[in-house]
Amino acid sequence: MITERVCIDEENIDERVMTRAGDIIKSGGLVAFPTETVYGLGGDALRADSSKKIYAAKGRPSDNPLIVHIADISDLERIADGIPVSAKKLMKAFWPGPLTLIFKKKSTVPDETTGGLDTVAVRMPSSKTALSFIRASGGFIAAPSANRSGRPSPTTADRVMEDMDGMIEMVIDGGMATIGLESTIVDVTGDTPMILRPGFITDEMIKQVLGKVDYDPAVFSGPVPGMRPRAPGMKYRHYAPRGELTIVSGEEKDRTAYILERLSEHKEKGIRSGVMVSSDAGSLPEYEKNADLVIKIGDKDRDEDIARNLYEALREFDDKDIGKIYCAELPSKGIGTAIMNRLVKAAGHRIIKV
Repeated sequence: MITERVCIDEENIDERVMTRAGDIIKSGGLVAFPTETVYGLGGDALRADSSKKIYAAKGRPSDNPLIVHIADISDLERIADGIPVSAKKLMKAFWPGPLTLIFKKKSTVPDETTGGLDTVAVRMPSSKTALSFIRASGGFIAAPSANRSGRPSPTTADRVMEDMDGMIEMVIDGGMATIGLESTIVDVTGDTPMILRPGFITDEMIKQVLGKVDYDPAVFSGPVPGMRPRAPGMKYRHYAPRGELTIVSGEEKDRTAYILERLSEHKEKGIRSGVMVSSDAGSLPEYEKNADLVIKIGDKDRDEDIARNLYEALREFDDKDIGKIYCAELPSKGIGTAIMNRLVKAAGHRIIKV
């Protein structure tokens, strides 16, 4: 299969391209497309065979549910069995935007799209390109991130092509994603809304709207053996570079000493090593002297920049064949909660306290 790559100007969308992309979806094909969070791998959410193709292209376990993307709130009634008051409040506050809500599903949504669950995850992206594509495709796009399963999510079309070239019909190139982390996921089917995946919409923001929201324990503790994932990213290893990532926790001087010692050991053994660090870290000069690759992901007090750069940084370590990667623990507040969630999963919960 030859994968066509087309460029789109967000402020001047070529509707002819959108029509062609929509026709691919309607015929059962797959199209990768940009959103404000990351690039998605889209198929017709209401066709079981399309969802099966998404799982196959990604190498994704079929019990890992997909998110259905819509472009008009009125379409929600076709796929969600009841819309709670809490959901209506969140939709008014954050849609379109980086928030996914989980509802009881209607039979119009095949089990293949929801990973066999009786719930459906739904999002309305704010990207103009994504909204135009969804409408051209019939209104219901199932889309996980457009990468091979387990790898860092793509924030550019180049990274999509690395994983999906020759496996899907089209990639819509809309430039770099502006947020860089997947959407916040909130389950609104219970008495108290529950965050299943942190994201750009923080718990503080949700509490301002609802007054209360809980976290699913698996967000912080990791998957329970035998658990069935209630949302994307809850069970399997995600966002991971090929090299071994370790998060180092503790006082800054102790973290720096530990990482420098490991870098020295790796150099003696001929193992290429790297460090992911904030741009304003005092230890930066020492890391640059001792590591094969140091990637600065943004100032430590600018979470938005770190979020936007995170996945690209993890992919750059792969580009340079780095076998051992270290990152100091980052503050877990606001967007930092989502950043650390992704880092911990990328590290396979490998955290060293010093």
